[in-house]
Amino acid sequence: MFVDRVKIRVKAGDGGNGAVSFRREKYVEYGGPDGGDGGDGGDVVLVASKDVQDLTDLYFQPHIVAKRGEHGRSKGRTGRSAPPVVLKVPIGTEVYRIGPVVRAPTPSRYHPAAATAQFDAKAQVGVPYGTKSRRGLPSTGLTEPVTEPTDEERELLCDLVEDGQRFVLAHGGRGGRGNEAFKSSTHRAPREFEYGQPGEQLVAELVLKTIADVGLVGFPNAGKSTLISKITDAHPKIAPYPFTTLTPNVGVLVYEDYTRIRIADIPGLIEGAHAGRGLGHDFLQHIERCQLLVLLIDMAGVDGRKPWEDYRQLLKELELYDPSLVKKPRLVVANKMDLPAAKKNLVTFRRHYRGPLLAISAQTGEGLDKFVLALREAAP
Repeated sequence: MFVDRVKIRVKAGDGGNGAVSFRREKYVEYGGPDGGDGGDGGDVVLVASKDVQDLTDLYFQPHIVAKRGEHGRSKGRTGRSAPPVVLKVPIGTEVYRIGPVVRAPTPSRYHPAAATAQFDAKAQVGVPYGTKSRRGLPSTGLTEPVTEPTDEERELLCDLVEDGQRFVLAHGGRGGRGNEAFKSSTHRAPREFEYGQPGEQLVAELVLKTIADVGLVGFPNAGKSTLISKITDAHPKIAPYPFTTLTPNVGVLVYEDYTRIRIADIPGLIEGAHAGRGLGHDFLQHIERCQLLVLLIDMAGVDGRKPWEDYRQLLKELELYDPSLVKKPRLVVANKMDLPAAKKNLVTFRRHYRGPLLAISAQTGEGLDKFVLALREAAP
């Protein structure tokens, strides 16, 4: 199963509540307040990793909740902060925010009389647990769930394109202050404390766009999988029927001087792919980052199509999907030259296309050496 697009709901950890405590020791009648602060809630962090190929893990676990910070303790002890939740994603993942973000308020000291039942611009100041006056104060659990967002509320947050790149998707809430923080020369025995801030929560969409130097584009059964298996370390499924390739395959071509070129093979395109027909439209996004496109043409016309019409249709689908794709450098390659009909079709094809053309046979290996050298020269 290959997953390149997924929506997840994330909830960072809430901050721990501040403690209300007073120092009580023998022969120390009025020890003063010693309630510690609460710990910070855990963040939700995305990390790009070369060891992850797709978003399958998040597809099966779309709800991510970080732990909350520990509450403050007596003797001025601060609660332990919660560890972050680290989610590994493939290199080339774009992160979009869908809908609003519920953000944590900023802690602020103020008199308990100003506290309300809802969080506002200031942190909530409460009273010790177990007292009657605590009734009516806000809950210390999770905040209200995020309402179902609309696609109009969509914002690109980051683009993870390097191995090890990190992005904090949701920040954990800060811990609340204990009553020790409220003491003063005129307020010697404070019983106020702060509730921890709620962690941020949001809905995010992760979109994988494969990072490769070269993208193989062609109609179904044009020989893309066979070609990439011959010149790289990739081992895609190969069969003599259309749509054998259902997921993008990425192989690495290594030259004698250790120069490496990443080549992406996407599922075959058909007419109307830009509008949602076939399988290729789901994976056209994987060639957006490619610096060079290779248009592979079935010159033998095995499936009854005309090669020159295939070439025009490929350019049309690329332009309708994203006009910038047709502006990228490209190589036009005529495949299956080992079949009898290919040579005749090649003569007709050259009447419609006057540019540079490489003739190969991925099956027999004819012309592959020239093709590999052409990739080296054309790839930026």
